Amino acid sequence: MKKFTFKGVLDGFRQSVQPHVFRQEQEIPEHLRIEHFAVKRTFRHGFPYSPTAFAFDPVQRLLAIGDKSGFIRILGRPGVDAHAKHEGESECAVILAEFLINEGALVTVTADDTVHLWSIRQKTPQVVQSLKFQRERITCIHLPVGSKWLYVGTERGNIHVVHVETFSLSGYIINWNKAIEVVRTSHPGAVIALCDNPIDANKLLIAFECGLLVLWDLKSKSAELRWQAAEPVKSVAWHYEGKYFVSSHTDGSICTWPTRPILKPQSVISPHAKISKEGVVEKCKPIYKVDLKTSEIGETFTIFSGGMPSEKSSKSNCITVVVGKSTTVLEMEHVVVDFIILCQNPWLCETQEPYAIAVLLQYDLVLIDLLTPGFPCFESPYPMDLHESPVTCCTYLTDCPSDLVPAFYSVGRSTTSKKAGFSEREWPINGGEWFPASCSYSEIVITGHQDGTLRFWDAGAGTLQILYKLKTAKVFEKPKNSPPDSGIENPLAVQHIHLCSESRRLCVAGSVGHVMLFKFRKAEVTSEVLTLEIPILYENFDDIYGTSPECDFIPHQVQKTESSESDKTDCPLKVKIGLHRKPPGFQTQLVCLTTGPNRRNVQITSICINSSYGLMAYGTEYGLVVIDIVQKICLLSAVCPDLYGANDPYSRNPRSPKRIENKEEQSRSPSSDQIHEGTAPIAGALTSCGRSKVIASGISSDRRSKDASEITLSDKIESGCDSDEIGNILASKSPFQEQIPSSLPSENTEAATSPSNSEIGATAQQAVQQQVSIQSETLRRSRSQDKLDGSFSRSRSSSMSSIDMSSSESVTSLAFIESYGKKIDALALVPTLWVGTSFGSILTLLITLPEKELRRTQPVLVAINGGPLVRLKGSVTSISFLDSFGSLIPYSFESWRDEREGKKDRTPTKSGSKTIPTLTPTTANAISNTPVGNLYSSSNNASSSGISGSLSTGLDSLTDRQYIVITSEKQTKVFDIANQSCIYHNNLSEMDFAVKAQAISMKDGSCLATYLSNGHLTVHSLPSLRLLLDTDFLPLMELSFQTKCKQGIVDPMLSIWGQQIIVHEDTTQISKIFCFSHKGHGLYMATPTEIQKFTISSEFCHFILDMMGELYTSHEMPEQPKDGFFKGLFGGGTKSLDREELFGEQSGKANRSVAKHIPGPNLEQLGQRASTAASEISRAHQLAMERGEKLNLLEERAERMANQAQDFSGTAHQLMLKYKDKKWYQL
Repeated sequence: MKKFTFKGVLDGFRQSVQPHVFRQEQEIPEHLRIEHFAVKRTFRHGFPYSPTAFAFDPVQRLLAIGDKSGFIRILGRPGVDAHAKHEGESECAVILAEFLINEGALVTVTADDTVHLWSIRQKTPQVVQSLKFQRERITCIHLPVGSKWLYVGTERGNIHVVHVETFSLSGYIINWNKAIEVVRTSHPGAVIALCDNPIDANKLLIAFECGLLVLWDLKSKSAELRWQAAEPVKSVAWHYEGKYFVSSHTDGSICTWPTRPILKPQSVISPHAKISKEGVVEKCKPIYKVDLKTSEIGETFTIFSGGMPSEKSSKSNCITVVVGKSTTVLEMEHVVVDFIILCQNPWLCETQEPYAIAVLLQYDLVLIDLLTPGFPCFESPYPMDLHESPVTCCTYLTDCPSDLVPAFYSVGRSTTSKKAGFSEREWPINGGEWFPASCSYSEIVITGHQDGTLRFWDAGAGTLQILYKLKTAKVFEKPKNSPPDSGIENPLAVQHIHLCSESRRLCVAGSVGHVMLFKFRKAEVTSEVLTLEIPILYENFDDIYGTSPECDFIPHQVQKTESSESDKTDCPLKVKIGLHRKPPGFQTQLVCLTTGPNRRNVQITSICINSSYGLMAYGTEYGLVVIDIVQKICLLSAVCPDLYGANDPYSRNPRSPKRIENKEEQSRSPSSDQIHEGTAPIAGALTSCGRSKVIASGISSDRRSKDASEITLSDKIESGCDSDEIGNILASKSPFQEQIPSSLPSENTEAATSPSNSEIGATAQQAVQQQVSIQSETLRRSRSQDKLDGSFSRSRSSSMSSIDMSSSESVTSLAFIESYGKKIDALALVPTLWVGTSFGSILTLLITLPEKELRRTQPVLVAINGGPLVRLKGSVTSISFLDSFGSLIPYSFESWRDEREGKKDRTPTKSGSKTIPTLTPTTANAISNTPVGNLYSSSNNASSSGISGSLSTGLDSLTDRQYIVITSEKQTKVFDIANQSCIYHNNLSEMDFAVKAQAISMKDGSCLATYLSNGHLTVHSLPSLRLLLDTDFLPLMELSFQTKCKQGIVDPMLSIWGQQIIVHEDTTQISKIFCFSHKGHGLYMATPTEIQKFTISSEFCHFILDMMGELYTSHEMPEQPKDGFFKGLFGGGTKSLDREELFGEQSGKANRSVAKHIPGPNLEQLGQRASTAASEISRAHQLAMERGEKLNLLEERAERMANQAQDFSGTAHQLMLKYKDKKWYQL
C-alpha cells in the first residue's frame, strides 16, 4: 500500500494546477552517429609567437622557425605551411635549428638540452629520434654541408660529436681544458660558436664566451692556433677562401683574424661608433651576429645585426649591410631575433652568390632583396600581419554565398593600392609543392582588432589570404589624447561582430558602448552618418527585490565599476559631422552611442541583426536596445528587469499553493491595470517599470529630439490598435520614435521612393514624430516569505542597493525568428526577438511589422511578451531553433542588391534557404482561410520578411512544432515552443561550465558543439542531446593570454585536483576568439599572433592531407667544387676529411652518462616508407642488376668448370694414348 505523506499531497496538487508536461509523441529521426565525429587540428595561420630559432635549406628553399612553446613552423611557397610540436618533456622553447641540406631532415635543440631529428619527407613533420644531454647544457650546434656528424657545443666548454642518422654519440670529444693554453688558470666559459674552415675540414674554429678563439686540428686532437679578443665574443664567420675570419663582440666591434699566430686582431672596426671630442671611441650595443658572403664579381657582403650607439635616441633594431665602402642601415620595426643570408650555392668553399637576407623579428618575418639597389623588402605572401593590431574577437563563416569572396577581393584591391618600396622580384622562399584543393563552399574569417580595424580573410583550401580591410576609426574624430595601446582599453577596440552574409549588412560593437551598422556597396558615395544617442537611466527604489533566495549555482556577470559623480564623462568617441567620402566596401549607415547612468560607458554583451525585419538588437550590461535600421530610429531601450513585464524577475512560483488574501498584492496584468487606471496616464502601471526609465531616443547628428510627451490610452486607440494589442504594446513600453529628418543621407534610400509627409496618415505621422519617455510609478509588490525554488536564483547581499541589483543582469544572447508568440497562438507565426540573460532567463518580444509598402512610414511595434518563458542555471550563451525535422532554421534575410546598377543583384543562396512571407495577423488569417492549392498565390502578397526554410504544400508546415535549443554555462535544454515544455535537457558537472557553445549543421544533421572550462570539447545530437563526442581538446589556461590579467586565477581549494578557475570576465573574452562554424569547422586564437583551425568532422579529417602541401621535393645536390690545377699544384685546394674514420668506431665508446638516446625509427626506414614510385622502380632496377651480376658470375663459373672439365678430358686422353700400346710388364 502506498504510503500517505503530506508532501505527496502537495506534489499531487501542484501537478494538478501546473500545465501538463508535453511528451514527445514520436522522436525525430537523427542521422548523426559517433563515427561521424573526430577532432583534429588542421591548419595554423599567422606569425609564430615569440620565435627563438631560425634555419634555412638553400637547396630545398624551405624556412624553419621555432618558438618558445616548442612549435616548429616550416614555410615554403604559398600553400606550403606545416607545423609540428615537440611533445613530452621537450615541450619547451626551441633554442637552435639546422637543416640537413637537401636531405629532407631537420635538427632542433630544445631548452631541456635534447637534440631532435625531424623528417620532413612527408607532409606532416615527424620526430625520428632524440638524444638528451644529461650533464651539460647545449649552447650551439654546427653541421657541415654534406656531413653526417653534428658538432654540439656545451655550457661547460666541451664539444661533442653526434651521428645524425643513428643519433649515437661519438667517443671523440674536445675538452675545454685541452683547448685552452696551458698557462690559463680560468674557465673559458661556454662555447658560443662552431664552424669549420671552408677549405680545410680538418680545422674547426671554436669561440668561447670569454673571447678565446681556438683553431682545433681534428686529426691531431690539438689546438693549432689560439687568439684572445679584448671583449667577449658573440659570433664568428669565415671568409670563403679560409684565409681569415671575423668575430663580433659585445662592445659593438668587429675583429678580423688571419689564420696565423698573432697577438692582436688584424683590424678592429666599430661601424656605428661615435668619436667624442677627446678622440675616445664610444661603446656601442653588442653585435649579436655577423656573416660574410661573396658574390660572383668578388664583392664581399659584411652583414650584421646590432652594434648601434648606446644612447637612448639611437636606433636599436637594425640590420647593417656593408659592401665595399658602402654602408646601408636597414631599420626594423621589431627586435631582431636572427637573420640568415640566402645564397644560391650551399658550399662554403667558393663564392656563394647571396641574393636575399631573411630577418626573423620578434613579431614579423622580413626578406631583403640584395640584388636590387636600395635593398628593398619582398612583399610577403603569408598572413604574417594578423597581429598588426591585437585581435580582440573573430567570426568564422562557412558555406557563404559564392560571390561574397570575389566581392570582398574586388573592393579590397580597389581601395588598397600596391605598397610602394617593395621588390619586384618573386618571393624567394618557394620550396615544396602545393596544388589548391577544390572546395564546394567558401570560408571567411573576420578578425576584429584593438585599433578598431576589421579584416576579412579568405580561409578556403587551407590558406588564409587577406581580402579586405575596414577601418572603423575613420567614422570618428581623432581623439586629442590617444589612449595607450594596451588591451581593450582602446575605445575603438572591436568586441562583437555580426555579418548577415546574404544582405551584406555588418554590425560592429566597440568597447565603449558604440554600435555601428555598415552596408556593402561597390560604388563610392559621399554622405553623412546618422547618430543615435541612447541613454539608459535608473531610478533608485529601496527594497524592491525582497529577500534573497537561495541558489545552487551563482551565474557569472559582467564586471561593472562603481558609479559616482566623478564618472559623469562624455563618450570618448565623437562621430564626424558633415559629409565625408565613403570608399567602396562596407559603408557606415548608423552609429548608436549608448551610455549608462551618469553618462558612463557601457559594455555591449551581444548583438544581432535581421535584414528581413529591418531591425538590429544589441544587449548591454544593463538591458536591451532595439533599432529600426530602415527608419534609423530607436524602438526600445529597456533594462533587464523591465523585460519581464508584470512578472517579478527575481521570484519563482511557491512550492505549494498559497491563498492570497489581499487582492492588491496580486501581480497586476496589463488588462487589470487598464481597468483600474482607466484613462489615466499609463506609465509604470503596466509593467515592472518602477525600477527604471525606458527611453527611446532617435537623435541624429543634425537634429535633437523634441519635447517628450505622455501617451494615454485614447492616443493608442486613435492610432488604430485593437483592444487586445493595447496591453501588449503598452506593456512593452515601446518608445515612440522621433521624427525622421526630412533630408536623410543618400544611403537611406534603398528601394522605391517613400511617400511624402502629406501622404502619410496623421496617426502614423504623429507616432513617428514623437519621442516618449515613459516614467513609471512605484510598483507595489508583495514579499513572499516562502522558500523559493532553487533551480535558478542568485544569492545577493541585503546591503546591495537596488541599482546594483538591477544592473547585475545583462543580455548575453539574442535571436530573431518567426515563431509562436504565445501558447494559445499555435497557428500564428509572428516575428519575435528571443533574449537570453546572464541570470539564465529566456524572454520574448513580439514584433509587429507594417506592410511592405508602408515599411518606411509606419512604425514598428515591439511588445514585451512577459516572462520569463524558460530559466536555466548560469548565463545563457547561445539560442538556436529547430524545425519539426530537427534541422536548424536559418535566419531570415533580405537579399543584397547593387544600388549602383539599379537592379537586383541577388546573392545565390543555399538549398532550403528561401524566404517565407511574414505571417502578420492579417496574412495569417488569410492563409488559414485559403485552400492549399492557392497557398503560394496568396502568400505572394504578404510582407517580405519571414523565416527561412522549405515551404511544403500543406498547412501543417506552418503549424508544425518548433524547438528552441538554449545553452547556458551549466545547462542545455530543448523546448517545444508551441507547448512551452522542456523535452530534453543536459546538465554539466558542478566543477565545469561552458565557455563556448553553438548549434551547427553537419552533412547528415544538426548538433551542438561545446567547449568546456575543463578543456574538453563535446558534441551532442539535436534535439535529443545524445553525447556523440567528448575529448580532451585544449586546456583553458593555454588561452589565458587573451585575458586582462594574462593568467588564470587558481582556486586554492581546488589545487589538489589541479583544477584552475578563470574568472568569467576572462572566459567571456576567450569566447570571443573561439568559434564554431557549420560543417564541423572551428578556430581559435592559439597565440596572440596565430589562428589555429580545427575540425570535428571525421570525413574532413580524411581529406586534410590532400589539402596540405608537399614539403620535400627531389632536387639534385650541387656538386662540390673541384680543385683547379694550380690550387692542387701549390697546395691551396680544398682538403677533405674522413669523418667516419675519425669519429666512428675507432674513436672509442662514448660515456653513457653524457647523453641518453631516445630510440625511434631511423631516417633510412622512414625514408623508405615515404619513398615515391620512382625510388621503388630504382630499387627494383638495382635488385635486377644485382641478380644479373649474380647470373653473370654463375655463367662465368659454369664456363670455368666446363674449361676445367675439357682440360681434364684432354689430359686423360693423352694419358690413355701414352699407355695404349704398352704391355703390362712395361708399366
